[in-house]
Amino acid sequence: MLSNLDRHREHRSTQRAANVLFVCMGNICRSPIAEGVFRALVANAGLAERIRVDSAATHDYQLGEPPDPRAITHARRRGYDLPGRCARRVDGEDFRRFEWILAMDMDNLRVLHGLRPGDYTGYLGLFLDFNPGLGALEVPDPYYGAPEDFERVLDLAESGAAGLLDVIRATFVAYEADG
Repeated sequence: MLSNLDRHREHRSTQRAANVLFVCMGNICRSPIAEGVFRALVANAGLAERIRVDSAATHDYQLGEPPDPRAITHARRRGYDLPGRCARRVDGEDFRRFEWILAMDMDNLRVLHGLRPGDYTGYLGLFLDFNPGLGALEVPDPYYGAPEDFERVLDLAESGAAGLLDVIRATFVAYEADG
């Protein structure tokens, strides 16, 4: 994993709740998929009361639109419900509400670094930082692609979400041990 993640672990070695924000360009494909997959994993782990999950966009291309129908269809085939909400853009308040802000790719991460307040102490990085064994750093944008591109996003989201949940769960265990 990246040193950014190690620094975050040291800073937030113990916590009893977590707030996670997934971010892509338009908030209609990748970030809602990651949100839906992670939300399901969190619920199955019995942690829905402790982990808040949301998603947002770095650009305003699709503000107010629901998730892409292809993303919804592919997610449902795997048993995931995508959030019943409309695309929104990241704002300054998100850096106060979320300790974990996860970009789908380097372009969106660069935009987020430009928006990041100097006093932000949370983790700002790539979603796939949490599963370095995948051999992929970025979740590719399926918007102009084929159905299999949405399946690839779901594969990556499942792997990344599992690794992320392991890291967050470890912070809960440390908190409970200290408490």
